[in-house]
Amino acid sequence: MNKDAGKKRYKVLLLAAGAGLRLGELTKYTNKSLIRIGKKPVISYIIESYPKETEIVVTVGYFASQVKEFISLAYPDRKITFVDIDKYQGEGSSIGYSILKAKKHLQCPFIYHACDTIVNSFTPKVESNWIGGFRGENSSIYASFDVIGNRVGEIKDKGAINSDFLYIGLLGIKDYKAFWDKLEEMYQQNPNDQSLNDYQILNGMTRDGIPFEAKELEAWFDTGNIESLNHARKNIRDSIPNLDKVDESIFIFDDFVIKFFYDQKLVRQRVERAKILKGLVPTIESSTKNFYRYKFIPGDLYSRVVNPSDLHNFLLWSKQNLWKKNKKYTTKKFKEVCYDFYKTKTLQRVKKFLDKKGMRDTLNTINGEEVPALVEILKKVDFDWLSGAEQYNFHGDFILDNIIKTKDRYYLLDWRQNFGGLLESGDMYYDLAKLNHNLTVSHDIIHKNLYTIKIVNHNIECDIMRNENFVACQQEFQNFLIENSYDLRKVKILTALIWLNMSPLHQHPLDLFLFYFGKLNLWRMVK
Repeated sequence: MNKDAGKKRYKVLLLAAGAGLRLGELTKYTNKSLIRIGKKPVISYIIESYPKETEIVVTVGYFASQVKEFISLAYPDRKITFVDIDKYQGEGSSIGYSILKAKKHLQCPFIYHACDTIVNSFTPKVESNWIGGFRGENSSIYASFDVIGNRVGEIKDKGAINSDFLYIGLLGIKDYKAFWDKLEEMYQQNPNDQSLNDYQILNGMTRDGIPFEAKELEAWFDTGNIESLNHARKNIRDSIPNLDKVDESIFIFDDFVIKFFYDQKLVRQRVERAKILKGLVPTIESSTKNFYRYKFIPGDLYSRVVNPSDLHNFLLWSKQNLWKKNKKYTTKKFKEVCYDFYKTKTLQRVKKFLDKKGMRDTLNTINGEEVPALVEILKKVDFDWLSGAEQYNFHGDFILDNIIKTKDRYYLLDWRQNFGGLLESGDMYYDLAKLNHNLTVSHDIIHKNLYTIKIVNHNIECDIMRNENFVACQQEFQNFLIENSYDLRKVKILTALIWLNMSPLHQHPLDLFLFYFGKLNLWRMVK
């Protein structure tokens, strides 16, 4: 080590203990640092903004195990130390308290980086004390500061007028001993002060004559509240369309993919099903309680390259490689599972949707057509016939966005953990219906909001744009069903049930569209 190396050594403090209450239901099942922006979670953009040899100290509290698990899978070669925070909300909690708990690990110059701050064009170093700032006009919701020359004055609370910079929660602390002394002093004055935060410490240091320089950041994204999170997502986009769910997510890296599920049972079963689908799905490299990681497969997302001719080839490939008959369970048992999966589950999901929206199941006029209450429509569905399926190996979410096409084959992604609780057997018709759904309601169209749902009293306007290529593919799909003596009517009824089942799982207004679109199409099939 040369004599200057010690002077340039620094660590990074990343606070990820808080509950992220300003993000509402998005943090009901996970830590705010794991909210997806573009292809990755927030915490990845922060970690990857520092050289690989940089030691990072991460405070954890709310869903601490999830943060630890994700980092262990995504960054096994980085030196990352976790500090467990016992009081991360309620009495005795504060940003100052969380910082203080990390003191013993930061006896050197360090960078403080809030876990909801993403910056671009950032060169990390701590050759002086500095405060990151962004020239913006949102001082009503952010702390801010002025500069004299390049020296930072007092950091002001939210609501200040005409400040030079917004304070973004990014600091370089060269005088670390003075920082810890000031934090200890302020904390001891009132250990229960929940407002004690990072910039109060900085203000105390500046009053003691310790200078801070302003470091202007050209691009900054705050992910700590809904409005700013949406702004970040519009600017850091994912080329692969994903419909967000609050209790699961997918993170895509250069060489691997990580899936998150709040329900740990789903992770266990998906890992088990990956063994059953061996050769058809990517190889799972490792897993934890809430995550699994699999190898990234280079190729084309099938929704981007599908055409009628190749879809025919893909369906033949699926018939030969995926949809293989088996007899793992008795015919009676399997029919009971199908009946419960199609009827009981649908009734439960419809009730969940109606309760969620505070709505009643009534007669509607949808696209000018009188449609009875859903309870009346479902009485017309022959669920015994619908449940009389043979047992096949299955995928479970058989849509174009879950398929990768390489030069010589296909790979299936995001396989489902079970079919009505069964790991090894499912209904091939459910896979066919999922594909039929996706050829009608594609993720790209949904992401572009190219669908209509207007409600005036009991009159509903419900429509969706269609990709011409997908329309042609759907005709080829239906031809394939007829050529192979598959029941097209059964596929269409299951497709409508899928839309109804999806409705409570998505946010407004997509949930309304799926419900009424499913209701209309089910009525057309059974009337």
